[in-house]
Amino acid sequence: MNVSHTLTATLLAVGLAGCAVEPLKLQKDVTYIAEWIGDDPVIGRTPVSLTLSDGRAYGNAGCNHWFGSYELDGQQIRFSNLGSTRKLCAEEIMEQEQHFLDILSRVERWDVSNIDQLRLWPSDGTAVRFWPEQG
Repeated sequence: MNVSHTLTATLLAVGLAGCAVEPLKLQKDVTYIAEWIGDDPVIGRTPVSLTLSDGRAYGNAGCNHWFGSYELDGQQIRFSNLGSTRKLCAEEIMEQEQHFLDILSRVERWDVSNIDQLRLWPSDGTAVRFWPEQG
């Protein structure tokens, strides 16, 4: 390789490194909006959401507001004492809500995908995938 090619390769590597973006981190007091609940896309007009705040977790499950506690230890996260309000909505929204709360009760860890999507992984099955709320 000649000097010109070496210089070009070096400048390209430095330029690409300068474009690196800080990865998404699990943040307190930020609302995350679910896009997928396991293998199913979120349906309905009301977003399914998650907010973490000093050991408390809460949000909207699609029809009802949900709440509970969480413990975070590095990449491990566990939700407990989950509850929700008790409004009735369309059957498919209620089924989605129950599925969301069931997966949430089995979540063991979190990570961020290569497209900066927050994923909460249950003990088995597919993750719930979230984006930070834009606003």
